[in-house]
Amino acid sequence: MQSKGISRFHLPGLFEFFDFYKVFLPLFYEHRDWFYDFCQIGSIYGAPADCLWGGGRAGFGQNGIERSVLDLCRDFGVSARLTFSNSLLTENHLDDRKCNRLCELFCGPENGIILHSDLLLDYICKNYPHFYFVSSTTKVLTDWDSFMAEVKRPEFSFVVPDFRLNKDERLFGSWGQPDDEVLKSKIEFLCNECCWFGCKNRRICYENVSQRCLGQNVPQWECTSPGSEEGYLFSKAKLNEGFIGIDDIREKYMPAGFSNFKIEGRSLGSALLLEFILYYMTKPEYQLNAREKIYLDNTLDLF
Repeated sequence: MQSKGISRFHLPGLFEFFDFYKVFLPLFYEHRDWFYDFCQIGSIYGAPADCLWGGGRAGFGQNGIERSVLDLCRDFGVSARLTFSNSLLTENHLDDRKCNRLCELFCGPENGIILHSDLLLDYICKNYPHFYFVSSTTKVLTDWDSFMAEVKRPEFSFVVPDFRLNKDERLFGSWGQPDDEVLKSKIEFLCNECCWFGCKNRRICYENVSQRCLGQNVPQWECTSPGSEEGYLFSKAKLNEGFIGIDDIREKYMPAGFSNFKIEGRSLGSALLLEFILYYMTKPEYQLNAREKIYLDNTLDLF
């Protein structure tokens, strides 16, 4: 099947890789011919370090650059998403000054919030009503019926299922509903997850991050899944049963009506982020050009 329409990539590191995006965004829009014409930047997501409402990953984003981040996104018409996916919030956490100031600054219909907590969803809807909302993959939605119920919730513009649902054949069959296309447009697939497909502790791992974001004195979760000692390897992620590659996107997902794809990597390095962008968005014949513009020069030594 041939691809149709567009694919929107939601990229990691709004605060974590700000310096990278200061270089990459001008490159992407000035050299649009280097990148697949069906690829768009749907959003850039992230959060500053020590963000109480944060979740998914903890403690990587730069502080003190909030206005600069917003200005960069506005300059290039890119949606900014605040990652507020803490699953353990209580009423006492809602008046956090830092997170509320972020909401005040970024509030606008072009920007979104990724969240887990319905308590936080209700609070932001009431106090900062101009955001759009994304249901976080930290909910670990692996059950089909629960996932579809989440997709049908009107509060959410996008829903990120657990990566174990990425290849579920029910996605590609007939849903038999008049609003199938609308529902498909809300699904945002996590493409490059490296976590073991059989992991039973994914929810516990995310809850541990939420605890640490809240300042609780708990040790970092130690994953014991097969291969976890290697850390993140893109080569390993490509072998994952839930991996969605660029050919999958063009030949299967886009023809089926799906258009939103999330790239993980906030806790990784910008060099690996570039590899993700080269793989998913850049035409092979221009990948070296992109590398040269971003970091290569003729005096670079690797060792």
